[in-house]
Amino acid sequence: MTVAVGLSGGVDSCVSALLLKEAGHNVVGITMKLWRGRYKGGDKAGCFGANESQNIAAAEEFAKSAGIDYRVFDCSEEYDRTIVSYFRDTYLSGKTPNPCVYCNALVKFGLLPRLAMESGLEFDKFATGHYARVVEADGRFKLFRAKDSAKDQSYFLYRLTQDQLARHIFPMGELTKSEAREFAREHGLVAADRPDSQDFYSGETSELIGASERIGDIVTLDGKVVGTHGGYWKYTIGQRKGLGIGGAGEPYYVTGLDAANNRVIVGRHGDAVAERLRLTDINWVSICPTDAEFECRIKIRSASRLEKAVFRKGECIFPSGVFGVAPGQSAVVYASESDEVLLGGVILS
Repeated sequence: MTVAVGLSGGVDSCVSALLLKEAGHNVVGITMKLWRGRYKGGDKAGCFGANESQNIAAAEEFAKSAGIDYRVFDCSEEYDRTIVSYFRDTYLSGKTPNPCVYCNALVKFGLLPRLAMESGLEFDKFATGHYARVVEADGRFKLFRAKDSAKDQSYFLYRLTQDQLARHIFPMGELTKSEAREFAREHGLVAADRPDSQDFYSGETSELIGASERIGDIVTLDGKVVGTHGGYWKYTIGQRKGLGIGGAGEPYYVTGLDAANNRVIVGRHGDAVAERLRLTDINWVSICPTDAEFECRIKIRSASRLEKAVFRKGECIFPSGVFGVAPGQSAVVYASESDEVLLGGVILS
């Protein structure tokens, strides 16, 4: 079987390629080029930034050393038109975007393999270095959390379609991060100890948003002005740091963003706790759509913990409440007693 592996030059994608090769598959490496030089970028380790040429060089060097074919495909125009525009527009609407979720569904698992096939490259499966698992059962391709819960990336993959899951392989799903790095060291990979990319963008996100500073009021829930800010899009629900409105007593947290009036609304910790949220743009993953109510666990951010909840017709109900629900972010619904990803959607309210 021929497998195209999305290579970033990092340890996980390189280990994925080697694991597949050692399993007897014919492996080819493919990389998406995203950077067009329209922005300044920065020094952070981001998947989108001015350091892309270094990452491509690292991926190419790995492919050469591993003896596999390697191709680069320019996805920059589509990425700018869809992901960067989505990122900018969501922030300016007073919501919090999640660019990695949409990049995976539309670009990395969509445009990249499509361009590879259109170029004449023939392959049976597509693989990446994501930490997740796919199992075919009951006539459906089901997505599960990875063995390494600390590195699990299923949250970022909930928008993948059944067709995308059917043709995908996740070699890292059964490994821990430490096992992956040890495998890389044993095989002499330069990327063995390379730091993980933690950021979407290598520079300051304000550069992508492109909005000029707009001084506005920071107000409490009862309308009292307690400070000023330079633009509501610089904040997100649940944020505590960076408000510049210290003082005695219980700290303030962002509880709302008023884009129309350029206001940031703050309250105490309890004011940022919600008992329910509503989802839009839902993608049903491991199960078919249903109107039945069921118990589950939900992540409202990639780094948040799984919270016990009840899902009913697009509404997520949290018996114990949940802190920092940010419209625009994704909420991913997991089975109550397993690692199965049931569905996910964008937080509407």
